[in-house]
Amino acid sequence: MARGSSPPITPDLLLRAYASGLFPMADSADDPDLFWVEPEFRGILPLDSFHIPRRLARTVRQAPYEIRFDSAFDEVVAACAESVENRPSTWINSTITELYGSLHRLGHAHSVEAWLDGKLVGGLYGVSLRRAFFGESMFSRATDASKICLVHLVERLRDRGFVLLDTQFTTAHLKRFGTIDIPRDEYSDMLADALEGPNLAFCDQL
Repeated sequence: MARGSSPPITPDLLLRAYASGLFPMADSADDPDLFWVEPEFRGILPLDSFHIPRRLARTVRQAPYEIRFDSAFDEVVAACAESVENRPSTWINSTITELYGSLHRLGHAHSVEAWLDGKLVGGLYGVSLRRAFFGESMFSRATDASKICLVHLVERLRDRGFVLLDTQFTTAHLKRFGTIDIPRDEYSDMLADALEGPNLAFCDQL
């Protein structure tokens, strides 16, 4: 982790950081400052071995939610930043909210959303860069909503030709889907390969 005073982070600098294997975090939602993170071991979800638990697969087939892409990006980020019972605090501060909103308007940050009766009940967001997608955060207000969004994210990435889904860290939740830790050097090689390919569009309008 790199801390200390540094020039303001711009959307362009943020993209260059992702391309170098770095991503920003804050100590808390109330702290406006950011620091760069480059884990010794990186979490990735291999797209060719993505695992959907059997019960969840049944739920996905039932299609309980309407799935949308990029229709409410700012709302997804705001929901990910909310304090909830099982997550009393987050690292998503106002600086991150503004930066990723700018990336979204530039076509590099995207959301996958679950809707029920016209209400946003789950979602996730992340950053796309050539053939890589960097997952940032997710939230759920209804049963399996964020998990179903993850399934649709992987489906979209596969269909569009992406080769790297970076989860930054592994969690017990993500391990159920096949997320693994890889050493920094191996991640750097995978990232370089993903960035050598074409600049893929995550959404058709881009």
